[in-house]
Amino acid sequence: MTSKIRALGIVVVLGFILSLGIALLTFSYSEVGLTSEIGSLSAPACDISTVPQSVVENATEKAMELFGDCQEKCDDFVSQLLSAYLEAKDKNFVIVFNAGGWGWSLLEPSSGWQSILDGIKSELDTSGYTSLLLNYQRTAETLRGCLDECVEVVSSCPSKAKDLATRVQFLTNNIPDLRVIIAGESTGTVISDSAMNILEGNPQVYSIQTGPPFWQKNLSLERTLVITNNGLNPDSFSQGDFLTLIRSNIKSLFGISQPQDDSGKILYYVRAPGHEYRWNYPGVYFEILGFLSQNFRVRR
Repeated sequence: MTSKIRALGIVVVLGFILSLGIALLTFSYSEVGLTSEIGSLSAPACDISTVPQSVVENATEKAMELFGDCQEKCDDFVSQLLSAYLEAKDKNFVIVFNAGGWGWSLLEPSSGWQSILDGIKSELDTSGYTSLLLNYQRTAETLRGCLDECVEVVSSCPSKAKDLATRVQFLTNNIPDLRVIIAGESTGTVISDSAMNILEGNPQVYSIQTGPPFWQKNLSLERTLVITNNGLNPDSFSQGDFLTLIRSNIKSLFGISQPQDDSGKILYYVRAPGHEYRWNYPGVYFEILGFLSQNFRVRR
């Protein structure tokens, strides 16, 4: 009897600690997104002094909407917005890549999406459009960053999506003919879709998403392409096929060889058959090419 009471006490204490931790994290969640950076893959130096005053004022307004009177955070955000503006002002398209995993990786580790973005850029170039690729780093590479990302993914009102949407809205406000494609992979599609929901009334913004988590239900499908099958195998992560996920990881643990197209992973470690997307895969190439043709008259 005493042992049962002790065990119950331990469970109650652990539950209280867990609840307290979640509450504290949620309370301080306004900090999420402050470490986010957006910049071109080549990160050229920009002379912000050449930006029109009206654009500077708009950037300042956007920063104050997010950070209020915190001058340091506002100044950093304004600097990022103006740098992005200078890089994008002469382009027809900006493609913002939102990585999967924990959200701190840039494009380079994602060879699959590197091929997709190269393919999209090539199609746009062939049709006479100029384009710019931007990274959206939404998470700091720390334990706190991991915790923040977990809360963000299950949150109904993700603040990172507001941060991303604010950046995109700033660009389209100040570059009237610009079109922005928010690209997202895996867990990054959660933020991408939430940002699209915020930007629902902005006809200049589109989204291409691959491999959303099985719990993700897209809120905004207008001007959005969601791919959950690479044309080779169904995506076990998107479909919530836990049996396939478990079987694949057990085989990997015991060194049993598996087909190359089973190489998709979740958070870089957990194998997820079908969760790999590349430009040359039939379920990727034809879907994206059709989307570009329908919305932007890209030549097929």
